Amino acid sequence: MPTAVIAGGSVAGLASALALSGIGYRVLVLERAPQPPPWPMSETTSWWERPTVPQGLQSHTLTSLGVRVLRERAPRVLADARVGGAPLLDLTQALPADAADSAREAGDGELVALGIRRSSLELLLHRTAGDLPGVTIRYDTTVAGLELTPTGRRVRALITGKGERIPADIVVDATGRRALSRRWLRDAGIPVAADRTSPSALAGHTRFYLLKGDTLPGPLNRGHGVGDVFGHYAGVLHPGDNRTFSIALGSLPGDRALRGLRTGPGFTAAARATPGIAPWLEDGVSSPISPVWATSSPPNTLWGPAGPQQSPVPGLFQVGDAACITNPLFGRGMSLALHHAFKLADLLAGHPDIDIAQREAVARMTHELFLPWYQQSAASDQLRIARWRAAVDNTPAPAVPRPGGGLPTTEEIVTAARGDGAVWRGLTRMLMTLSTPAELFGDEEFLTRVKQASAAPTPSPALGRDEFVRHVSAAERTHA
Repeated sequence: MPTAVIAGGSVAGLASALALSGIGYRVLVLERAPQPPPWPMSETTSWWERPTVPQGLQSHTLTSLGVRVLRERAPRVLADARVGGAPLLDLTQALPADAADSAREAGDGELVALGIRRSSLELLLHRTAGDLPGVTIRYDTTVAGLELTPTGRRVRALITGKGERIPADIVVDATGRRALSRRWLRDAGIPVAADRTSPSALAGHTRFYLLKGDTLPGPLNRGHGVGDVFGHYAGVLHPGDNRTFSIALGSLPGDRALRGLRTGPGFTAAARATPGIAPWLEDGVSSPISPVWATSSPPNTLWGPAGPQQSPVPGLFQVGDAACITNPLFGRGMSLALHHAFKLADLLAGHPDIDIAQREAVARMTHELFLPWYQQSAASDQLRIARWRAAVDNTPAPAVPRPGGGLPTTEEIVTAARGDGAVWRGLTRMLMTLSTPAELFGDEEFLTRVKQASAAPTPSPALGRDEFVRHVSAAERTHA
């Protein structure tokens, strides 16, 4: 039985453990954090500290792709999530009722999202993977390096922070945004391929709440959430498990006029001013269960060592954020990590020989999976950053670049989706990671429907920049 050692016990690492165990590997997961407490999900999630996963304190959701992976490849995790209080959100509830082709269609069953906090999903993955006879999870263990064969052409072992040598047939880097295999390769004398990066320029602020009743206070205009990315900030609410929900507010890093978002009063004022969110914050409806957590988003990154430009080292693979990072505004990180882990296992099952050809096939698969989402995130962020910068500097907003080949702009698609069910479904499938942007723009019927769509009513706009800043600043001063 071949042995896999996985560095990192978060979503990507634990999904890899499930997937590799399923194809006959004996799996050891090395996780640097302590073991989670053995309490029910509702209690553990609220008290389980994850200092090694700082982004775990931010707002998360599981898109339709992630739900599909769980349904098909890890049904116990999905079932336990549902029993543990995670709602399955029907995205078609956000399809405008008066839009063309708004009646339910056969493929609509895929358009769902799972309302679950990241720590809750991680807890379920820990327990499911840990119960498998071929999987061992070792906590409080760091990884210091990689041992290769004398020729440097194949993985031989991982070295822990305490100097322990752990033999391995394959090693999986699931160390997330740290992407430690880059350092391991350098230390082993292997040239490291260049990364591809693009700024995300996002300062995030998240707070968690508990609903006092069992019904949602208002409609979910995004199907799996409320809010949007507006002309000068982002404000989105996501339902979670066990009657929790999170609100995430995003701004440009260094925007001193919105420094009040870090405070409870300033955050609340901004959230209440965001269309659709205010009813969730009414007295008697909910109460906060966390402080305001602030974080900065790393740049969009396609890590070089995970792709086809890297000099191949058989037996070394990167998954999830150790392969690619995209802006968390899109909420697709957990879903892509789950999908990637099982695609890796499928490829290894079809090509079991641990050689250069296997490594090159994994690199191509990884590149093909993540490149479309990296490109989409980078292009979207470039335009958003320019718009937000213009709002902060009080200069004219930049013109929206028109794609080549007569393709519609994102704004035109969003407008058409409000009045056309076919356009809405196409856009939603892309946003939920079921279809790539290339697949969306390669659908001639979709493009025709966008062009033919009649004007639909626009939703209530967000406050302008100046008024929004006044709301935040006034709340901060009043409660100082």
